[in-house]
Amino acid sequence: MPYIKTTTSVTLDDAKKESLKSKLGQAIALIPGKSEAWLMLSFEDGAFMSFRGDTSEDYAFADVSLYGSASDAAYDRLTQAICEIYNEELGIPLSNIYVKYEEVSHWGWNGSNF
Repeated sequence: MPYIKTTTSVTLDDAKKESLKSKLGQAIALIPGKSEAWLMLSFEDGAFMSFRGDTSEDYAFADVSLYGSASDAAYDRLTQAICEIYNEELGIPLSNIYVKYEEVSHWGWNGSNF
């Protein structure tokens, strides 16, 4: 039950959202037991973003929530993949991307909890 919310200063057209959806869907499998089949995504594009007091460049923030937990190595692999995806797809330098993880012990779906 992973969820990835992408906030970026870049404006995304439908084709770019579809490409990001596909690539993030593949990347989530770097976390053992996670797959695109249960991945929910959202995109907040064209956001005002400032990093280190600077607003002149493009930025991205990935907020990743997972039911359960993963190893540090799995998080390292997913962070690398997310950063590379945002760099390749959106032209955002790796140094302008943050990725945050939240491990969730209670996750509801379909009227009940896991």
